[in-house]
Amino acid sequence: MSHLPILPILIPLFAASIALFFEHRRFGMLPQRIVAWTSVAAMLGVAGVLVAQAAAGDVSVYLLGDWPARLGIVLMVDRLSALMLLVGLLLGAACLLHAGAGWDRRAPHFHAFFQFQLMGLNGAFLTGDIFNLFVFFEVLLISSYGLMLSGGRGERLRAGLHYVTFNIAASTLFLIALGLLYGLLGSLNMAELSVRVAQLPAGDVALVQASAGLLFVVFCAKAAVLPLSFWLPDTYTHAPAAVAGLFAIMTKVGLYAVLRLGTLSFGALGPLDGFAWTPLLVLGAATLVLAALGVLAANRLRALAAYLVLGSAATLFVAFSLGTAGTIGAGLYYLVHSSFAGAALFLLADLIRRRRGRAGDRKDLIAALPDKTVPGLLFLFAAVSLSGLPPLSGFIGKLLVLEAVPEGARTFWIWLLVLGTSFLMLVGLARAGTRLFWRTEPWPDASAEKQAAFTPANELVDAPSRPLESAAIVLLLGYGVAMVLAAAPLLDYTRATARQLLSPADYVEQVRAATPQLREP
Repeated sequence: MSHLPILPILIPLFAASIALFFEHRRFGMLPQRIVAWTSVAAMLGVAGVLVAQAAAGDVSVYLLGDWPARLGIVLMVDRLSALMLLVGLLLGAACLLHAGAGWDRRAPHFHAFFQFQLMGLNGAFLTGDIFNLFVFFEVLLISSYGLMLSGGRGERLRAGLHYVTFNIAASTLFLIALGLLYGLLGSLNMAELSVRVAQLPAGDVALVQASAGLLFVVFCAKAAVLPLSFWLPDTYTHAPAAVAGLFAIMTKVGLYAVLRLGTLSFGALGPLDGFAWTPLLVLGAATLVLAALGVLAANRLRALAAYLVLGSAATLFVAFSLGTAGTIGAGLYYLVHSSFAGAALFLLADLIRRRRGRAGDRKDLIAALPDKTVPGLLFLFAAVSLSGLPPLSGFIGKLLVLEAVPEGARTFWIWLLVLGTSFLMLVGLARAGTRLFWRTEPWPDASAEKQAAFTPANELVDAPSRPLESAAIVLLLGYGVAMVLAAAPLLDYTRATARQLLSPADYVEQVRAATPQLREP
């Protein structure tokens, strides 16, 4: 049995412990940064190997401590989990590069929290058990609380407390749903649930549906789908740039859980097959409209970026809810693109905010932007990608999603929804670019007093950008260019992933063959 699946969890765990040891001021920041980069490099190497192994179509099963799957922790690596693992680590590397420009000095325990959050993300993607999905959710959430609130005050502290309260409530609901499922089915192993749900007595169908519905509510809350989306814009707007960039994949964890359980545990040909897809399609469409309107109305560039992240999650809910190999495969390509491009815009918004002094990243306060050529080009590149214009990866992802929409009564409305909201987002991005880069003279009423009144005291900073910050943005946008150049093999991989997800019987057979204990009553 290969021990590779456990390494993406163990490596950041040990790295966080070592980083805590080096936090004393006499060591300085260099040892912590060395530990962090060593950890990320090692995890990227392991993730690359796991992706190569998963590309063959096999499902790797790891029994932690060699305990039977019905008693212990099971890790499973297939195409989807390997892809998500690699995407999260590539995003984490860029955010760590940005934080290494100096922000990590101002945030207590930053590197320890950062490693623990990577551990939680990796574990959530690799676990094969719903209870341990809850455990890793809590690891990444507790770490995100620390990252969000470190050194925070004013608006960030208020938004952070709302974020903490909301997620504690969602976690409580998660535990209730797990208890109901375990009491009804006697297992929380994802593969075994697929078998037991298919054999469910008619009298228990309604209760299992209710329990599964509670789980999906929790995952939709994590992914910020209406009506549970109110926490995301405010939280992401006030999070530090490197943290907000890493948070770009947080909504994708909820999406991953919906896709995994919807196709595997509750997606077999049984009484729960497809029970949630139609409501999720409607909610995803409503969230997409809200996100587009939010992009138009946002006064801050960071708020605009937050609504774009919300819109990408909503687009993915629409794609995944259609339930075909084509829409899921195209949606996975779009998921990778939106994670990188959304994070790049958060980092760029921070760079612009600090260059504009008191005006910050507010669009309604027009101010000069020193050395605007490089930020302007980076913004143009990010805006083209996020709005879905050719020839970048956002265009490829949305085009393939629309092309894969099944013909029927909903086809016209889905095309209208995606194209219409994309146009509104394009208008919002164009307005932001015009006000931030083209208009350099202040409006008549944009006095210094008004600017100061709208800018929190802890943001009255006029600092030059650092090379590492620009390098992190270029790296994230470079990922998008690589996705265009390698579109064919990447799409082959995502389409094969979709076919694997939609063949749960083959998946379950491979897992049960590797864990014969699951066959025991």
